[in-house]
Amino acid sequence: MAVLQKLLPSKLIKSVSITLSLLLFPATELQTAALAADRIYATYGALESSVEIDNLVEFAKTGKIEGGLADYTRRLNPTQLARLRRLLTAKINLSPVAISQFLYSPIGETLLQRLGQIIQTEAGQPGFYAIRAAIILAAAQEPQGFTLLDVLRQFPTNGIRVDLMQSLETVEELQTLIERTNQAIALIQQESTAAAINQQSANFSQLPDLRQTGSFSWNKRTLQLYDRSRDRAFVADVYIPQVSGAASQGELYLAPVIVISHGLGSDRNTFKYLAQQLASYGFAVAVPSHPNSNAEQLRSLLNGLAKTVTPPSEFINRPLDVSYLLDVLAQLDRTDSSFALDLQQVGVIGHSFGGYTALALAGAALNFDQLQQDCKNVSNTFNLSLLLQCRTIELPSTQYDLQDKRIKAAIAINPITSSIFGRDGLSQIQIPVAIVSSSADKVAPALPEQILPFTWLSAKNKYLLLFTSGTHFSAADKSDPNTEPLPIPESVIGSDPALARRYLRAWSVAFFATYIAGSPQYFPYLSADYAQAISQPPLALSVVQSLSANQLAQLVE
Repeated sequence: MAVLQKLLPSKLIKSVSITLSLLLFPATELQTAALAADRIYATYGALESSVEIDNLVEFAKTGKIEGGLADYTRRLNPTQLARLRRLLTAKINLSPVAISQFLYSPIGETLLQRLGQIIQTEAGQPGFYAIRAAIILAAAQEPQGFTLLDVLRQFPTNGIRVDLMQSLETVEELQTLIERTNQAIALIQQESTAAAINQQSANFSQLPDLRQTGSFSWNKRTLQLYDRSRDRAFVADVYIPQVSGAASQGELYLAPVIVISHGLGSDRNTFKYLAQQLASYGFAVAVPSHPNSNAEQLRSLLNGLAKTVTPPSEFINRPLDVSYLLDVLAQLDRTDSSFALDLQQVGVIGHSFGGYTALALAGAALNFDQLQQDCKNVSNTFNLSLLLQCRTIELPSTQYDLQDKRIKAAIAINPITSSIFGRDGLSQIQIPVAIVSSSADKVAPALPEQILPFTWLSAKNKYLLLFTSGTHFSAADKSDPNTEPLPIPESVIGSDPALARRYLRAWSVAFFATYIAGSPQYFPYLSADYAQAISQPPLALSVVQSLSANQLAQLVE
């Protein structure tokens, strides 16, 4: 081992420990890992060294570093050592059925293929099948929750090889993505700060606080829907503002309509807080549950009742769900006096897969040429959302018209966009549009999925909101008591999600009041100045209306 340390740079030696982190690869925050049953062999070309699993077990239990493990950890600081110890002992509370169903799904197999390039069997063969077997067996042996060490004990060969060359390439790719993202975030923060200085400052302390609940009361109606043309049944909640009590203030009588589309594995309660906020400001808010990509679908997968995370047809059915829901609301508006809706001025909000849905309804076109190009080497990507986007290739390559002309403004929160739309698809949106991005998004990474795509938008009124330190789930409320929670660790949700939700409460009211309700008095809120006024640590808010495509292009070359 000493000879290996002299020949290889310290970055390579550290990559073994980094590889341990890579093994805990998120996919709906499912964490998987694999090492040798008795010994780990680290190889770099003809060079090889090893660590006994017993050394890892002792380190995990007591913190003692013995044997060959000392050579690998001597360059790690106490914080990194503590993290490694936590990774080895963290429990994963998923059943063998849930693990098996995910790892046999197309997305799970793609992740295993990439992991198997780095983690190999003792004979040097790709570790795809061995890793999958070890994880499933560990889950079966430990029904109360299994750990990385449990997976090590179940690996079906006596030893496992970690390819340091592949590991280093992987680490460097990740590091490059992180560095480029940080540079883009710094650019956005700089532009937002400059815009706040240059804008005519408004005295927001003298204006209504849009983070607070509005003056309207509301009633909720739950609709059972069935689209016969697609043989598709789904449910939608509709929050209807009550005009009495607000009419004397000159508030809206015909309520503009906002539709909220949830993300993959969520449901119509995930953004209930936002629906209620908008309803309190006089908007009628409709929140459908998309049948084959909601929380029920994901639970069916994990329980062995579904074969895939979501079928490719959901890329078509989701926008059609919204259009059908608007058709039903139009009919109810004609026949039911409790509905008084303006269905020619409709807004849409979507999160993640719902962000895709919102942008498709706004006019973004599917881009099969871009998908064919980007999905050739999908097993080499760190962009988890691309694995989902590439499922679209299984659809007939035809001209899908998913735009709904009733949609006049859209907000897409952590959307997936890079390949499903690409530059050509997103540039077709001509209505006001806002994209919300989170700097620590591991599912739909900020730079390729939101920041760079923002520069492709050609709409006159466009906005990019950035939650610094936010995650993919910062804006989603996973704590609703009416929803059976899915196993998403707190570390994945991130710090202070309530702050992200307060930002969205205020910003969505201002955005839709301006562009849907036609109330210009709300326009000052759509500014970097307002973002600076309400921004708080640990989740800073930045807003820009334009970015230099040339500056960003330098980051992705």
